[in-house]
Amino acid sequence: MEYVSYEDFKKMDIRLGTIREVVPVPETDKLLCCQIDFNEVDEEGKPKLRQIVSGLHEFYPNYETLIGKQVLYILNLEPRTIKGYESNGMLMAVDGLDGRPVFLVPEVSAPVGSKVR
Repeated sequence: MEYVSYEDFKKMDIRLGTIREVVPVPETDKLLCCQIDFNEVDEEGKPKLRQIVSGLHEFYPNYETLIGKQVLYILNLEPRTIKGYESNGMLMAVDGLDGRPVFLVPEVSAPVGSKVR
């Protein structure tokens, strides 16, 4: 295991987001393009969703069930283009006993955009 300093950990922007829209990425079996609400606004003060591509489709063939779920994401990774879709963050999950992803969620309700400390 490689250790990181506490100062490096503090640089990570981990926030709670709500999945608002999900579509499969064409010509892939695993990728879903999700629009995530982090309670962000654009320059004009209008609500802004963040696009994040995740490899969840094989585990959620009925991907519409993801809409409304709150999960943790790392937001300050460099944007990455995956199969033509720009991804602006990374979903956080652990491997479940059956190999399916288990989302990291708050124990009690928390506001969208809440930051992990």
